[in-house]
Amino acid sequence: MNRREFAKLMGVSAVALSGIPLGITRAAGQTKGGTLNTIIQPEPPILVTALNQQQPTLTLGGKIYESLLRYSPDLKPMPGVAQSWEVSPDGLTYTFKLFPGITFHDGKPLTSEDVAFSMTKMLPETHARARAIYSRIDKAETPDPLTVIFKMKAPFAPFLTALDCTTGPIVPKHIYDGSDFRKNPANAQAIGSGPFKLKEWVKGSHVHLVRHEGYYRKDEPYLDEVIYRIIPDAASRSLALEQGKIQLTQWNDIEFYDVARLSKLPNYEMTTKGYEYFAPHQWLELNNRVKPMDDKRFRQAIAHALDLKSMAQRVYFGMPKIATGPVSSKTRFYEKDVKRYDYSLEKAKALLDEMGLKPGADGKRVTLKYLIPPYGEVYQRAGEFIRQTLGRVGIDIQLENTDVGGWADKFSNWDYEMTGNLVYQYGDPALGVSRTYISSNIKKGILFSNTAGYSNPEVDKLFDEAASATDDAKRQELYSRVQKILVEDVPVIWMFEAAYPTFIDKRLKNVTSTGVGVHESFSSVSFG
Repeated sequence: MNRREFAKLMGVSAVALSGIPLGITRAAGQTKGGTLNTIIQPEPPILVTALNQQQPTLTLGGKIYESLLRYSPDLKPMPGVAQSWEVSPDGLTYTFKLFPGITFHDGKPLTSEDVAFSMTKMLPETHARARAIYSRIDKAETPDPLTVIFKMKAPFAPFLTALDCTTGPIVPKHIYDGSDFRKNPANAQAIGSGPFKLKEWVKGSHVHLVRHEGYYRKDEPYLDEVIYRIIPDAASRSLALEQGKIQLTQWNDIEFYDVARLSKLPNYEMTTKGYEYFAPHQWLELNNRVKPMDDKRFRQAIAHALDLKSMAQRVYFGMPKIATGPVSSKTRFYEKDVKRYDYSLEKAKALLDEMGLKPGADGKRVTLKYLIPPYGEVYQRAGEFIRQTLGRVGIDIQLENTDVGGWADKFSNWDYEMTGNLVYQYGDPALGVSRTYISSNIKKGILFSNTAGYSNPEVDKLFDEAASATDDAKRQELYSRVQKILVEDVPVIWMFEAAYPTFIDKRLKNVTSTGVGVHESFSSVSFG
């Protein structure tokens, strides 16, 4: 593939893409004003998406922080704060032109300096996924306030799909430059440039967002305010939907056992759309630093011992698809021809016996702690299922509970033995997959990095080559090889390609109009 074909591959030409439509247009019957009542569950530890990438933070933060681009449901780039962009024929230079008149919530203008600072300074330090992506930038140039130019170290095919609000939120340089990012007092105010700004956050009750009057997109946002209600109890969340007190639910707001019943409510539509960009991948995370999980035979034994088919039905009521490896079948470069771990207690026991882990008089071979992710009752039930099924082969699991902040702190600082994890794929393994397995991303204190501590030089090499390759066939070959190695090593136990129900009041327009769904800015959401 030559450089011109490479440019075509990424869906852009070597000249500026001028006059691009915003992609989200006002639907017939949309009206101005109104309050959207919805749910956030669990309560996020912080609202600054550059510092925390847990799902509740991203859902709320997407209304507060914006990025260079947005993405259609089929993951084609659309203007974000960048109104146009161009890529050089050799794939090494990306030039973005910003919309004029963009302001942060404190009234200061957003310029190319803020974009360059966010993507080359702050995000590589605080954001696990962004570090792996934006470290490929050699330098950023800002010839004028509305132009930012990124010079890449080498071609990186998926760069234009790595600039969404969850990956590349733009933060104000005038607030963060020269500060301790994580201790900056402005974190409590969450100052972004999005269509909504923080009015108040009453812990344990609600987060109240109001219209950013200085928003640069004409007539947007349509809504006056968005109120995220904090409702820890699953039954109360379902009741709030049934009584019409909320107009939107997302992710695991509604427990899976209630989906079929609530789908019959006449005033709501239920969809699983809006998660295309994420392709959420769920697995059992194992701390590879802790014995006996440092031995792949033990990890393989767990893979054989987990009855995923029963778990999908009994815990998730048939909504997810069983995963076969690190890459989702819903995204690019999936390899189906990998080693399969069929449910077999006998195979699991044989591997444990081979390791010398013989059962004691009480039938237990080893005791490990499982840190339950605090994201709703389904995670508690999943933990109980894992405890029961692994107990059949003598692996004794002790369940530990914590809150969102505590889970994030313990997990990111490697203070765990087992836990559940759910990570987004972002349409390309170079964006959402490699970060979990490359040794350069073993970073203590950073969530959704290589928290398992897995290290394999061959895996590092293959991921790096695949990210830089410009030919899809070559990329597939490299990604197929790395998937086979990982499935043999099983650093984590891949369980499900997750699916989530989104309940939407039928009066609402444009809720899931982009590939990031409910994480989107909601600037075009309105009541009909």
